[in-house]
Amino acid sequence: MSAAELSLWFDFASTYSYPSVMTAEARAAARGLRLRWRPVLLGPIFAAQGWRDSPFNLYPAKGRYMWRDLERICATEGLPWRQPEIFPAHSLLAARVSVAGRETPWLGDFVRGVFRAQFADGSDIAKPETLAAVLAEIGAGGEALEAAASEPVKQTLRAEVAEAQRLGLFGAPSFTVGEELFWGHDRMAAALDWAGR
Repeated sequence: MSAAELSLWFDFASTYSYPSVMTAEARAAARGLRLRWRPVLLGPIFAAQGWRDSPFNLYPAKGRYMWRDLERICATEGLPWRQPEIFPAHSLLAARVSVAGRETPWLGDFVRGVFRAQFADGSDIAKPETLAAVLAEIGAGGEALEAAASEPVKQTLRAEVAEAQRLGLFGAPSFTVGEELFWGHDRMAAALDWAGR
């Protein structure tokens, strides 16, 4: 019998996705669950809600709270933390590389490496050289970075965004178990419980 699956929908620009992607795979494995990485772009999802920027920029009080809250979460979970200079980051290329590498054994390491580069090291994840360095660090070749510009990868990412919208996603991180949606890092435990039922 195959393990139950938990999907983690994330945008590399999403602040609260950082602690989720850094811990979700280990937490899922501890429960005998398989984690499926689902890169998505929040830009089109926000645009459909009438937003042209992150809600954390649109509502400054909410943004100030988010930065302090994330600092507390990272301290609690033992994650390195550095507020990025660019927010939101341009996450398109990283998302496409993830799509290109979706069937590889290094995908989880790549996702965590990109988030670490942004939120621990302060690197600009829009730069191909940043992503190339992450790929090199995890022992992956540059094929996924080259494939990121291909039409099949672009179409697959667009399809993922459409699927996220169909499922009702409105932010990241989000978790799905089948059609059941859980939004936010703080709902990970509930999503894991649901997947393990």
